[in-house]
Amino acid sequence: MTDSRDPLSPDGEVNPIDTDYQVGQDNIVVTIGPFGLDIHNRVFAVSSLLVIAFVVLTLAFQDQAEPLFKGLRGWLTANLDWFFLGAGDVFVIACVLIAFSPLGKVRLGGTLARPDYSYLSWFSMLFAAGMGIGLMFYGVSEPLSHFSSSLGGVSVENGVRSDWAPLGAAAGDAAAAERLGMAATIYHWALHPWAIYAILALGLALFSFNKGLPLTIRSVFYPLLGERVWGWPGHVVDILAVLATLFGLATSLGLGASQAASGLNYLFGISMGETTQILLVIGITALAMTSVLAGLDAGVKRLSEINMGLALLLLLFVIAVGPTLALLSGFFSNLGAYLEYLPALANPLDRADANFSQGWTAFYWAWWISWSPFVGMFIARVSRGRSVREFIVAVLLVPSLACVLWMTVFGGTAISQVVNDGYQAVTEAALPLQLFTMLDALPLAQITSLLAIVLVIVFFVTSSDSGSLVIDVISAGGKVDAPTPQRVFWCTFEGLVAIALILGGGLVALQAMAVSTGFPFTLVLLVATVSVVKGLMSEPRAS
Repeated sequence: MTDSRDPLSPDGEVNPIDTDYQVGQDNIVVTIGPFGLDIHNRVFAVSSLLVIAFVVLTLAFQDQAEPLFKGLRGWLTANLDWFFLGAGDVFVIACVLIAFSPLGKVRLGGTLARPDYSYLSWFSMLFAAGMGIGLMFYGVSEPLSHFSSSLGGVSVENGVRSDWAPLGAAAGDAAAAERLGMAATIYHWALHPWAIYAILALGLALFSFNKGLPLTIRSVFYPLLGERVWGWPGHVVDILAVLATLFGLATSLGLGASQAASGLNYLFGISMGETTQILLVIGITALAMTSVLAGLDAGVKRLSEINMGLALLLLLFVIAVGPTLALLSGFFSNLGAYLEYLPALANPLDRADANFSQGWTAFYWAWWISWSPFVGMFIARVSRGRSVREFIVAVLLVPSLACVLWMTVFGGTAISQVVNDGYQAVTEAALPLQLFTMLDALPLAQITSLLAIVLVIVFFVTSSDSGSLVIDVISAGGKVDAPTPQRVFWCTFEGLVAIALILGGGLVALQAMAVSTGFPFTLVLLVATVSVVKGLMSEPRAS
């Protein structure tokens, strides 16, 4: 059989590979002048044509696109919120059961494999993997939104009435409102999204490192589909993965452009309209392309390290100059509130709060699911040598705790400004501006706001860069060293899709496409969960 990976573990020992799994080859190599292409022809052709058609049609019919996207998002979230909530619960439960069952003893890479990275390096990469732009955009705005809703008891957003009473918040009680608001925020950023990532990452790692299959989504389905994964069933899975990742990234890029434009307007008076956002997308896509051309180590790795340093610097600054003691104690009290309210928040049968389940949770779950091929592949590639148990525990807990800290610091500071200082400007600002409005009430506002803009841009670049690498791997049939021109192609079209969505309806269009591609890929992930369990059951378990 053909082994798609290096069979040697870090200590030089050969890892056993399951020889029952055979690798099918469907790639073609095309040379055009000095440029070479190595593509999985059907996946690349279909997915690229669909993306090109989407961009052309959206740009050609902008007036018709906005109501279409708005109606699509509304219909999907109003009718399928229970499905997204239920699927999220399934992934969390599956992860917990796998981790603490005998299957948790399976080692990724075989019984003789040893970890490629130390715990510290591994934890750092897990934290950096998933949610950069989202944390910047929603770190202040989401806790404030939930706090305001629960404080008043009732809110109306996009024509949908929101009543928090079923979750036990007392209208007008600021302490109860903050507790519920932070619990609701953490629900969207902690265990559930990371369980989504963990399921797919575990499947990719298992079937690539232990079974010797290509590092692509179709490989996860080998126990269920057998040799058919190399035919059209596998093609469809990979095409859906490409589209989900592309539109999930485009949503993040659109949010990043909106927030960066708002920050530039806030600091320098630059227009924050569509033209500025489009110019930002073009400029940052060009930076991402430069990073792609520089390669993985010189590009993505270096930018990720810069990102982590800047994010930590901003976080520590806000802790130091904000309500320090309240933030440090709030980390633990917010964790307690999250665990207390989790059963009510995660109940797919209780949809009394339509704005929360439809406007927030359904969108988030679809967004995280659309990101899962991107984040899952990254996590899989850095997790060889770990047992399944330590893999799941680390992937669920380490980034979740980091997200809790981030939301506590930024959201808690903003809520404190409202409750204790009477600073209403932060609640009155538009969502993309709320981070900068919060920073404006702290010392060195000009410097920290500029730092926040730089952070958004660097997160933007690393997401586009890393995303184009992952999409290229999937469209090349699992090859991790495909020619650079293909990565440039996907990087370019990530930017074009974001521009098309900005022109076709802005935030509503961005959310609509994340939900639209997230829905079919949710079905893919649910089936993948069954396949992962079946694959684990065939593996020897470390003593």
